[in-house]
Formats: sequence, C-alpha cells, structure tokens
Amino acid sequence: MANLTVTARRGAPEETAADTRVVGLFEGETPADPLLRRLVDLGEAKPGLKKVALAHENAPGGGERRVLVAGLGKREQFDAERARVAAAAAAARAKDLGAVSLSWAVPAGDGVAGALVEGTLLRLYRFDRFKSERPEEGEEGIESLEVAGDDVDADEVEYARVLAAAANAARELQNLPSNVATPTFLAERAAEIAEQHESLEVELLDRDAIAARGMGAFIAVARGTDADPRLIVLRHRPAGARGPHLGFVGKAVTFDTGGISIKPSAKMHEMKFDMSGGAAVIEAVGAVAELGLPATITAVVPATENMPSGRATKPGDIVTAMNRKTIEVNNTDAEGRLILADALCYAIEQGVERIVDLATLTGAIVVALGHTYAGVFSNDDEWCTQVESAGAATGEIGWRMPLHPEFLELTKGEYADLTNAAEQRVASSSYAAEFLRQFVDDRPWVHMDIAGTAWGLARNYTGKGASGFGTRTLIELARRASA
Repeated sequence: MANLTVTARRGAPEETAADTRVVGLFEGETPADPLLRRLVDLGEAKPGLKKVALAHENAPGGGERRVLVAGLGKREQFDAERARVAAAAAAARAKDLGAVSLSWAVPAGDGVAGALVEGTLLRLYRFDRFKSERPEEGEEGIESLEVAGDDVDADEVEYARVLAAAANAARELQNLPSNVATPTFLAERAAEIAEQHESLEVELLDRDAIAARGMGAFIAVARGTDADPRLIVLRHRPAGARGPHLGFVGKAVTFDTGGISIKPSAKMHEMKFDMSGGAAVIEAVGAVAELGLPATITAVVPATENMPSGRATKPGDIVTAMNRKTIEVNNTDAEGRLILADALCYAIEQGVERIVDLATLTGAIVVALGHTYAGVFSNDDEWCTQVESAGAATGEIGWRMPLHPEFLELTKGEYADLTNAAEQRVASSSYAAEFLRQFVDDRPWVHMDIAGTAWGLARNYTGKGASGFGTRTLIELARRASA
C-alpha cells in the first residue's frame, strides 16, 4: 500500500494493461458491452452503491482479466462522495480477488476522478506494523491504480493522491500506541516533514519553554506526566503566497487518562486517539507543502499526556493562560480546552488572520451527531461557510452547532475568570466551544469537534478505526483560501 502508484490515462478505459478493471453501473441504464449486459440481465450486477459483480474478459495481448461492475446508484444523485463509496467497495473486492493492478473507467461528474482515487487509497490502508505475520514481498495486494477516460485531469488525480496519502499518514499516527506516539514522537514527525520542504520551518518548545511563554493552562495538563510535552509549530511560508494567514490548531493529547478526574477503565485504550486533531494538522501542512499551495499557514499542536500523579493538577486548582485569563480547573478530564487555550493564544501571537482548530473535545458531540458529522462552531459566518464547504468537498462533513451568551455565562468561574467545567452538565459541546472562544481575540475562528469522527467514522472507505478526519478538509481549505 505504501508504494501504490496512481496514474491518469486519457483514452479508452478498456485499453488498460491492468489485470482488473472497474466499470460503473447506474440504475436504469444498460451497459453497451454484451458481457456486462448479460451480468445485468442475470441479476448478478446491481446498480446499488457498494454492490460489486465479477466477470472475465479477453485481455489485450491474450489471456483473461477481471472486470468488476460497481454499482453507482442513480445518475442524477451521483457525486464525489458516492464515487468514494463505490471505489472503496471495488477496491475491497479487487484485493480479495488477488488483483495487483486496478483501472477505473471514470464516470462523468465534477471531482469524480479524484474521489475514485481517494476512496481506493483510503480503503486499502491497513495498520499492521505490530503484526508478527505480515504479507511477504509480492503478496501485498494492489500495487497500482489507474483512472482512465477521455477527459481525465492528471492534476486532479495527483491532488487526490496527495490528499489520501496525508489522511492515511494521519491515521498511522492515530493508530500508533501511546507508548510509541509520545509528544516527542509527534514533534520528531513534524521535524521530519519540515526537512522535506523548503517552504516549511519547525519550532519545538519543550516543558521549560512552554512555561516561559506563560502557557499555564497547557503546563497544568502536562504536570502529571513524566513524558515531556511539546508545543509543535509548523510554519508554511511559500514564495508568492496569497490569501489570509491561516492558523491550524490541533489537540494532541497522546493519552488521556482523565488525570485526577480519572476516566472509567472501559474503552480507555481508545484514548490514544485523543491526539487525532494534532495528527490531522501535522500531516495536512506537510501535504500543503508537497502540493506547493501558496498559502501562509501557522500550525500549532500542543502535545502532552494527561496522567494522574503526585505532581498532577488537582480539581479546584487555578491556572493562568497565555492571555492572562485565569481558569478554575474543576475537572482535569476537561484538559483539551486547556491546552487549546494556550495554543490558540500562541497562534494569535503569530499573527494568524483566520483560525481552524480540530479537537476530539467532547463526548457530548457523539451523542448529538454520532459518527457521521463533526460538530462545527464559529464566531464568523463567512469563515464558517468556507470551512464547511471544504469539508463537504472532501466528504468530511460538519454540522454547525450554536454559540450563545447563555452558554458563555456557564464558563464564568466562581474564583477565577473561567472554569473549565461548569456545574450544570448542559450543552457540553457548546460550552466547550464558548470556552475556546475566549482565546481567539475575535479573529474569524472555526472549532471542529471531531470526537465522533476521528475514529469509528461511518464510511466504508475508512472502516471502523482511525479515519484521519479533518486532514483533507484543511488541505482543501488551504487550496481554496490561496486560490
């Protein structure tokens, strides 16, 4: 999978040299090819999404090759997201059949060629680095993907390849256990990416440097762990930059026990995923640099564990954030908003003009939106629309949730300016967003709560594990903002 090549070819799809080709089937339409038409007549090929039928045909140069007939649904409803779904289904079937090379006959539609690439690459990702039995060389499955048709755009195909590769890289970081993916590990990954691109520079702040910057909220979370925290900063400064200075901020709690307010043991192992926002930001910025997008970006990723110990912050402690606002830490398991508070302040200090933060912030967003939508909160309608549009284009959809003065009132502390956990357990996701809003200095800002979508996303092209959610949205947003 890591070495899978992706190409675009203009011309007749059936002239491919691939050992397996894929053609789409729309509802109510009959294929011109007699072989495929017979499959439809027999009821073996069905037009429903995720349906895949198998046939064999004579290959150019002799022998036989496979033909997969992938259901595409109704033509009038077919779009890029449905193309991702269909591509994932075809890729899974092709892999099961032992295909090595795959070629798609691209159906008409805006963004469809790229979506076929995304759906295929996302579906073929697997995390097996800790398996003792791994595929031997030559048995690793599909090695190449071709998209073919009269009007295939090679640039669109390459853009999609980079998007999918970045999302898969973020998934790899997410899936790593917390004894491997420590804050310093994430920092080293960011430095590795920066070394590969002249347009990128990296700054890594250790515990002392974080404290020296006045980031008392961040340090409060990191106090309980022996693992060194890092504030990871990636700056993208390309020649000929256009558009606003973007700030991407990603929560990276590499393991979240809840601290002194410790979580129940059930499913605590999933808290390795609490760094998903940071993973998405790091890999997205790397992809932006690889694509040569002329966007100015400052990415800020606060990375730490949240652990209980004799040094850990206690419920009732009061800390001071970088902007000098004081916070009552009444629940140490509401740690994400604390590290994000200082990260947002740091991004503001760097001069960002538009901000997006990604965070697995609240369990309440899963109750509200399940594993389908991310929760989207914003103080600026125009900026929110741009972020939502970028998400819709990539299939990483969000649902805007409300901010309100009454939610803001809940954030006020009794003994300090703010409390990180209100006594009233209501509107928890909106409450958390209102808390973060106090640290963005009224800059146009969007908060994406990805607690329900970072893993367990309800898409057949990502499966049940880490999804890399938000990575492709940030890349697409950078592309549009710098166009």
